Amino acid sequence: MFSPLSLLYSKQTSPESREQATGSGKIPASLAAALVHYATTTVTPQQTLDEISVSMRVLERKSPCNFLVFGLGYDSLMWTALNQGGRTVFLEESDSWIDQMGSRFPSLQSYHVVYDTKLSEADELLENGKKEECTVVGDPRSSECRLVLKGLPEIVYDTEWDVVMVDAPTGYHDNAPGRMGALYTAGLIARNRPDGETDVFVHDVDRVVEDNFSKAFLCEGYMVEQKGRIRHFTIPSHRARPGRPFCPATTV
Repeated sequence: MFSPLSLLYSKQTSPESREQATGSGKIPASLAAALVHYATTTVTPQQTLDEISVSMRVLERKSPCNFLVFGLGYDSLMWTALNQGGRTVFLEESDSWIDQMGSRFPSLQSYHVVYDTKLSEADELLENGKKEECTVVGDPRSSECRLVLKGLPEIVYDTEWDVVMVDAPTGYHDNAPGRMGALYTAGLIARNRPDGETDVFVHDVDRVVEDNFSKAFLCEGYMVEQKGRIRHFTIPSHRARPGRPFCPATTV
């Protein structure tokens, strides 16, 4: 069974980590907490080693960075540790789960989010996303697209995110909120940055919504890699080049 402990150990012994520890003789608190946790638990992340490695390669290149994660889970300490020295923020639909994780790991920065969609609305929302207002790039708070998430914490809208992971909300039964809005909003946040690019990862792309909505709103032309159930997109700023099409042309 895969344990993230091996990944975290390699992070601890990397030249970058040794350089950060110089002077204090201590490893960073976030990494220490993660090492202890994963060394003493049998609960492992839902993502496989191959899937986690896709995101880890980007974090190795970009960290410390701003990393937004839809979902608070057993892998949250790992993501925080892999983004050592950066800002890692988690958005979670369950108040009780936030309380439970927060009591055990107070260093995790998590916020409660309420979603107003249902998975049963996915087909309608996918069609709705083709409307002109959903292709307009701008601040999500002023968007008129039905898919956009407007009730997120202000930190989400006010931060320039370098990496975004969509692994929530719940999306496996009709009454679940589904990830339609999270996927659309992740793409809008990436396009609306002043310059540069955002790496967006989507988990569970073996499911219909994650597959269809990631292709539609993160765009097949921006897809870099798929490994198992994880899909990696690199989305450039659209503000830096006005007139850029919502999705780039793809070759067949």
